[in-house]
Amino acid sequence: MREYESPLSGRYASSEMQYLFSSDKKFSTWRKLWLSLAKAEKKLGLDITDAQISEMEQHLEDIDYEVAAEYEKKFRHDVMAHIHTFGDKCPTARPIIHLGATSCYVGDNTDIIIMKEALEIVRTKVIAVLNNLRSFAAEYKNLPALAYTHLQPAQLTTVGKRATLWAYELLLDLRDIDYVSNSLCMLGQKGTTGTQASFLELFDGDMEKIANLEKMIAADFGFDKVVPVSGQTYTRKFDSRVINVLSGVAQSAYKFANDIRILQSFKEMEEPFEKNQIGSSAMPYKRNPMRSERICSLARYVICEAQNPAITSSTQWFERTLDDSANRRLSIAESFLTIDGILNLYINVTSGLVVYPKVITKRVMQELPFMASENIMMDLVRRGGDRQEIHEKIRVHAQAAGKRVKEEGLDNDLLDRIAADPSFGITKDELSTLLNPSDYIGCSSSQVDKFIAEELDPVLEGTTKLDVAINV
Repeated sequence: MREYESPLSGRYASSEMQYLFSSDKKFSTWRKLWLSLAKAEKKLGLDITDAQISEMEQHLEDIDYEVAAEYEKKFRHDVMAHIHTFGDKCPTARPIIHLGATSCYVGDNTDIIIMKEALEIVRTKVIAVLNNLRSFAAEYKNLPALAYTHLQPAQLTTVGKRATLWAYELLLDLRDIDYVSNSLCMLGQKGTTGTQASFLELFDGDMEKIANLEKMIAADFGFDKVVPVSGQTYTRKFDSRVINVLSGVAQSAYKFANDIRILQSFKEMEEPFEKNQIGSSAMPYKRNPMRSERICSLARYVICEAQNPAITSSTQWFERTLDDSANRRLSIAESFLTIDGILNLYINVTSGLVVYPKVITKRVMQELPFMASENIMMDLVRRGGDRQEIHEKIRVHAQAAGKRVKEEGLDNDLLDRIAADPSFGITKDELSTLLNPSDYIGCSSSQVDKFIAEELDPVLEGTTKLDVAINV
């Protein structure tokens, strides 16, 4: 019998993200934190020997999970189980492992370390998507396309301009990632209620040594600060802020993927489709936007998951309560693993988007006569016509042409109707000169150039396109 395997590890998340939330990463970081604590305590005068430090250094990775499981079964306490497991490997150092610390010293500091590293993976992949979207926007900045409001045809845009909308949302997410990541700091060693009373005892009331102890430990893990105050844990507000950032990335990805699904239905654009890919088990002709659909599906999960750390943060009692623990094991890890899967898909889709310019142009030309009606009216006024009379006549013709399209399924014949109306005195060829799609895209092309030059390139400068080896 095969046991349940999370789809996040079996199908979606990358090996690098899975490692960050693995037992190996977690418990080896615990041991590194115990080592860092012992080294700092030794430097600050506690009776800890070089032999004890050396022994701990030699056993940072060789974790005996079977022994740890037995200890946890006995003690019903995961941190104590691993202290004893580490102590079995380090009999000389056993007496000083975890000296003065509480469980959150290893638990919370490890969580912060892992979240910061995980955010860096997310950041790298967001930049990879932005690189792809930058190239796409630049390539298609001049291709007119039908824009939509309320999912109804509106004025024109360009394919590249639409891509800048996707990119801008991700750029905002990137700024949030940087802000939140830079605000993360370690718990340090605050003791059971955040008062550091145990360390005050160890260092005979020397508060300067306690401050130096925290600085030394933080520096070992690349942090320049610890939280200024805490209960037993760091504020769970950190978790909420981090997962909210991931929710933001998920929202942006969802928006992009939804747009691609609609555009693929219109046959204007498609996500990559491999030679032997099967779109449907029943309909051989189908080319379903499966990856974009998967992005939306996973994004919905992350967006909903952001509620968990928010509730956890708001319901912590005084200096700590343990109802956060089981929830955090799920919500933090699975949010990161899911957003990793989303970004892997986002990179893949944006690296191979297929555009069908002739279909796009055909859809533009079906609607352009309606959009050009004001320009046509102005031209007829310049020819000596009465603006109000022309407006009413064009309105009548436009309504009739719209009825023909909707009720009879025929082409838009507005231009033919105007050309056939002797009161206008204008030919079909003359009208056609007013129907150049590029005349109706406004500032789209220059907006793409400006956005790339002023917003994207300063962020992407010096970065390289990321190749993600995944099965999507």
